[in-house]
Amino acid sequence: MSSAPLVPDRLDDKVPFLARLDADARASLLALGTAVQYPARSVVIREGEHATHVLLIMRGWLKVTSSSGTGYEALLALRGPGDIVGETSAVNASSRSATVTALEAVQALSIRESDFTSFLSAQPQAALQLLRLMTGRLVAGDRKRLEYASCTVRQRLARLLLELAASHGEPVPEGVAIRVPLTRSEIAGSVGASREAVTRLLGELRERQIVEVRGRVLIVRQPEKLRQVGAN
Repeated sequence: MSSAPLVPDRLDDKVPFLARLDADARASLLALGTAVQYPARSVVIREGEHATHVLLIMRGWLKVTSSSGTGYEALLALRGPGDIVGETSAVNASSRSATVTALEAVQALSIRESDFTSFLSAQPQAALQLLRLMTGRLVAGDRKRLEYASCTVRQRLARLLLELAASHGEPVPEGVAIRVPLTRSEIAGSVGASREAVTRLLGELRERQIVEVRGRVLIVRQPEKLRQVGAN
């Protein structure tokens, strides 16, 4: 007999899909997968292609992007261990709506679209958790579009760094280290700015000792001051 769900009904959109499932559902889903590996900076899913599978991320980070006709690449989301990618097109039997690229070496489980939809039919609680996850991501997308319309680039950058520190940060003596390997261009794509503007703003934050930059590792030294930047 299946055990009761081990996660609450309402979860933040950043809680990975696997963490939302009870032990039995998680084991059943993992058993459907075939192990795959992707090298850093390789394209895992390409926008517009036909959906044949979903991926469960076991290790590593990926970025979800979409490109405009002018070549500008918008960073839509980051996905890490426990997350699922490709679920929307699999459920809707539609083409891929975005490109997914490995930021570093990634280990994942590939699950055929038909096996995944059969799993959801047999596991209504898992299907409900997926629906809640997808709804949460839509709400997060609406929130981001509002920020684009109402906030300056400086505010958007500060809020992005706070979000990354909260969801992907690692406590260190100096503050909170963000180790997701994002380039300046990828950060720029997330806040709707140029690479040059992001580099300049990071320099300002570094001069004020709010953040510390160590290559691609960013350390938030003074989160309260960063919140003030994000608010004003």
